[in-house]
Amino acid sequence: MPSRILVGTAGWTIPASQRPAFGPEGTVLTRYGTRLDFTEINSSFYRPHQRKTYERWAGSVPDAFRFSVKLPRSITHDARLQDHAKLLVDFLGQCSGLGSKLAFLLVQLPPSLQFDLTVAAAFFGRLRGLATNVGIACEPRHPSWQTAAAERVLRTHGVDHVAADPNPLGRQILTETPSDWRYARLHGSPVVYRSRYDQAFLEAFARRVGGTDTLPDHYIVFDNTAQGFALENALELRRLVHARDVSPCDQAT
Repeated sequence: MPSRILVGTAGWTIPASQRPAFGPEGTVLTRYGTRLDFTEINSSFYRPHQRKTYERWAGSVPDAFRFSVKLPRSITHDARLQDHAKLLVDFLGQCSGLGSKLAFLLVQLPPSLQFDLTVAAAFFGRLRGLATNVGIACEPRHPSWQTAAAERVLRTHGVDHVAADPNPLGRQILTETPSDWRYARLHGSPVVYRSRYDQAFLEAFARRVGGTDTLPDHYIVFDNTAQGFALENALELRRLVHARDVSPCDQAT
């Protein structure tokens, strides 16, 4: 089966101005799933959701739709990847309600969290041991993670380094080779979370990620949600990548 490029937003809010372009019936998530094939659940970072909530979300979208779920801040920011055993088990028990539609777990680290070999190896080893069939993506924000030692830890445990824009570690997403990443987060630039990506950027990025049939699936999240631009940008990138508007179900056949 050829690889897919799945494009979505952080959350599934549909601004009022864009609602006519989506299906007329069902929940917001159901309508979102008529045009896009992927979303990143960020609310899990702030509060837990019951397993039945994840099950309901999974039942609201087509079979080919996929989710990623951000790890709770209690693990990444408060515990700082330590003393995490029960927290991880509880979290994974909840989000496993997504079933086969759970594609990725996102580990977003605080800017103050420096790379510690012992801590990182123990954490990602445990996480991979508990989540054997799910992708894991890490978005570190301290320069100490931009080292060969940190990359070795991530690779050892099958963790993908997020391709982020803008990137506090200095990487430029338009020069990243798609074979080097599977998960991208576009936060908005120059103003994080607020700026719209212009057509030139989207076209350049589409050229970078196009033609990846021999590579694993790629997941692209627009996180510039503050002004409602994420959905607009996601729809346009998806159009550019696929050259025509198709439904998520078309992608799976």
